Amino acid sequence: MADVLNEIPSKSESTFGIRHVITFLLFLAITVSYATRVSMSVAIVAMTSPNDYGYPVFDWEKSIQDTILSSFFWGYVVLQIPAGMLAGRFGGNFLILGGMVCTGIVNLLVPIAAVHGNWMAVCACRIVMGLTQGLLYPCVHGFLGHWAPEAERSRLGTFVYAGAQLGTIIEMMTSSLLSASRWGWPSVFYVAGICCIIWSAAWLVLGASTPGTSRWISKEERKYIETNAASSDIESNKKLSTPWTRILSSLPFWAILIAHCGQSLGFWTLLTELPSYMSNVLKVNIKDNGLLSALPYLAMYLLSFVFSWLADFLVNRNLIRKVTSRKIFNTIAFWGPAVALLILSYLPPGHLALAVVILTFTVGLNGAHYVGFMLSHLDLSPNFASTLMGITNAVAGIFSIMAPLSVSVVVQDQTEASEWRKVFFISIAMYFLGNLFYILFIAGETQEWNEPVQDNDEEIAKKNEEEKVSKF
Repeated sequence: MADVLNEIPSKSESTFGIRHVITFLLFLAITVSYATRVSMSVAIVAMTSPNDYGYPVFDWEKSIQDTILSSFFWGYVVLQIPAGMLAGRFGGNFLILGGMVCTGIVNLLVPIAAVHGNWMAVCACRIVMGLTQGLLYPCVHGFLGHWAPEAERSRLGTFVYAGAQLGTIIEMMTSSLLSASRWGWPSVFYVAGICCIIWSAAWLVLGASTPGTSRWISKEERKYIETNAASSDIESNKKLSTPWTRILSSLPFWAILIAHCGQSLGFWTLLTELPSYMSNVLKVNIKDNGLLSALPYLAMYLLSFVFSWLADFLVNRNLIRKVTSRKIFNTIAFWGPAVALLILSYLPPGHLALAVVILTFTVGLNGAHYVGFMLSHLDLSPNFASTLMGITNAVAGIFSIMAPLSVSVVVQDQTEASEWRKVFFISIAMYFLGNLFYILFIAGETQEWNEPVQDNDEEIAKKNEEEKVSKF
């Protein structure tokens, strides 16, 4: 009877609450931010191709195009760790707001920089955009640590981060259509910038770093979240000293870091270069390019929800342990695409339909990583999840920079399928080795360093009292 009662959700758990509003806004933030960073992948094809409406066409070599695509990450890696530390100590409410506002403004400036400046001015805009978006993921991980109860963490976390795929899908489809329309390629950046500003207005009204600082939350929901989220409030976090030595000597932390690097190189190689591969190897025109390039990310978006539901079901029903769930789904996310890419690398040219199916399968399976290493930061340390994400995302960002640049080095002839095979082999190796280290060393329980000694007023008073006693 007790087991049956334990399976009945409480009123706070089963009803819609402000945590779902916050989750939805974070989902939109990821969606919009990914749309802005992906926009250049499709728009750059239009910017360097003739059009019927008189918009400027730029004679940029492949190396310049790859530099523009990678320049986003030059700025992206800089603020990851500081953002994680600030979000962990003071909350990410105004950090994420400032980041999204700046991202919107910079997007509106990209067409001006391209037309009245040069490719280096466009790179500068992309670098600034990377700087401001470097605030996003550490803040989001901090929000999830405070707002997502442990029993709902896989579903809510996946819902938020799946916005990356939806943003990619929307941008790939709309960018190609906008670029081919009478509004031309500049409209791609204008639409993305306006969406960032609209989101910022909504967050200013509804956003909050923690349940305790929200104006809209009920007492019942706040109690439910704070009881089940396993993280301290902001005031307590201000007194927490980051245990750098214990974090950097933790094998589970290194398992997350290496997995994150493998994911970044493999995923961003496909994301930034897929439109070029479709155009140069498969000979797909720009309008179809965006539509077909979006199909793999649609599969990833949809499958991520299947994986998150299955992960929560298996763990909440005590069929498998949480750490086992993380290993299983991370393996699906890494080794599944590795096998698919190996098949794709030997696919003869001209098989358009089969190539699209394999690419869809490759990227779709990768959606399982949202309930793999992406949530392991929260498993190890809810209090320092922002800092952990800042560290891993910063280092992984370096591999994201390498993705388009490595293509320009490895691929000498963009129309030759065998040249792209070398690129796929690099991704295969990173996927395989990254997951192997992860499944060997990851942990599922909260680490001891999640609750380091606090230099609070009570301890100071205790020390003073001891000093007084010693004098007597």
